[in-house]
Amino acid sequence: MSDDFVHKPVLLDRIVDLFREVPAGLYVDATLGGAGHARAVLQANPGLHLLGLDRDEVALSAALRNLADMPDRFELVRTGFDQLEHLVRDRTHQGASAVLLDLGVSSPQLDQAERGFSYRSAAPLDMRMDRREPKSAMQVVNEYTYPELARVIRTYGEERFASRVARAIVEARPVTDTAELAEIIRDAIPAAARRTGGHPAKRTFQAIRIEVNSELEQLSDALDGALSVLAPGGRLAVLSYHSLEDRMVKSAFRQAETGGCVCPSGLPCACGAEPTVRLLKRGAWKAAPEEIAVNRRAESVRLRAVERLEEQAS
Repeated sequence: MSDDFVHKPVLLDRIVDLFREVPAGLYVDATLGGAGHARAVLQANPGLHLLGLDRDEVALSAALRNLADMPDRFELVRTGFDQLEHLVRDRTHQGASAVLLDLGVSSPQLDQAERGFSYRSAAPLDMRMDRREPKSAMQVVNEYTYPELARVIRTYGEERFASRVARAIVEARPVTDTAELAEIIRDAIPAAARRTGGHPAKRTFQAIRIEVNSELEQLSDALDGALSVLAPGGRLAVLSYHSLEDRMVKSAFRQAETGGCVCPSGLPCACGAEPTVRLLKRGAWKAAPEEIAVNRRAESVRLRAVERLEEQAS
């Protein structure tokens, strides 16, 4: 793989095992990155054909190189994963045999300082996963009102000092780069709170990135779409890295597993709800200490997966 997008796939062996014996057909990697997961899945299951989606043109270029020796087994599309459902329906009436979502920002995006995702170096306030989009971190940081900015930081960053951080940013405008922004955030957080919990700018940078890329809105659409296009016996796996994402995944899977049943817990269902999937694990898989030691991104990962049930005879 090209040196400009070298990414260690998280929980790679577990993902390969989950997709190894799904039915032959379409495999959608809706957050393709450099195709690390995708390549291993294709090698393990020769009956799958990849539809790889990503908003980042650098990632797609790296994926193309990484998959070059299997040219008949993939199609790549530059788009957000909220487009998953209609892309699958345009290509097959059978549904998808496997769908993978690996959420959040990738290591190469963080490492490319000019992308503006990292608080550890000075770079333009960008944070766009798709650089064709007009809204960047520059607009969020310098143009949002104080209430809007505080809401973003509180909701998407779960930052308890959101009001203080938002006020400090507004008073320091114009903010010109990521290093300046990180310093403003650090100074706005009380000294005692800065001593624990990692870098003090981490949560605010996460919040701004989520706002710039509409990540949670896209995730909601992607989960609904993926669940709707899974073929019988097909599997959906989602890797999430923070609590907001994981709660959305858990809720969507619970809804599909129960069919939206509203009956009291412990009693037989009387409301006519029909489950559409089964959970492949009650709870989430986490990375082993050995993987975390070589890939720090794996430390916070939660993997949840479901399998589509066979159609019930009417």
